[in-house]
Amino acid sequence: MIKILIVEDEKPISDLLRMSLTKAGYNCACAFDGLVAADILEKERFDLILLDIMLPGANGYELMEYIQPMEIPVIFLTAKGMVEDKVRGLRMGADDYIVKPFEIIEMLARVETVLRRYHKLDRMIEIAGLSIDTRSMIVKRDGEEISLTRKEYDLLLLFARNPGTALYRDTIYDRVWGGDYFGDSRTIDLHVQRVRKKVGWEDKLQSVYKVGYRLEA
Repeated sequence: MIKILIVEDEKPISDLLRMSLTKAGYNCACAFDGLVAADILEKERFDLILLDIMLPGANGYELMEYIQPMEIPVIFLTAKGMVEDKVRGLRMGADDYIVKPFEIIEMLARVETVLRRYHKLDRMIEIAGLSIDTRSMIVKRDGEEISLTRKEYDLLLLFARNPGTALYRDTIYDRVWGGDYFGDSRTIDLHVQRVRKKVGWEDKLQSVYKVGYRLEA
């Protein structure tokens, strides 16, 4: 399982990140201090680090210098949104830079993108009775392969990687169809209905009033 270290001194934000990432299938550890994070990194190996900049003990930039030789991907997560701060973080070797406040779905997408870049995403996803091979794009239930179109597969994978998260229609459209959402829900609804029926998620892929859909897994 993918292991992520969350280095964030604001406990409500840290708790939200941990809860969201855990629901998405990641194994998380938390540190609220830069020096404590360094101690953890001496003992454990992680696949990704979410790193705040304004930290007690040692700030994010200082900790980044410590992390660099370990070759662990880092996403800066901070309220410091000035261009010079972003440039400094990226030049130090960070793979991405998310400015607070942020949407959880955006954070999860960025995490997924960085992990994919480093070929760290789990090949197999087991969820709600399905087995999904993300390399071959083969989906099975009880050993039987399920035939899906590319859009149906992309939609299924989006829900499988974000269980328990209410996904807005515009987010679904952007992630699966890659374009602007103009409020016409027929395309999304039709594809969701087909995915529900094909994979047996009639009682798991639920509509969320005035929002979109959520996978209860």
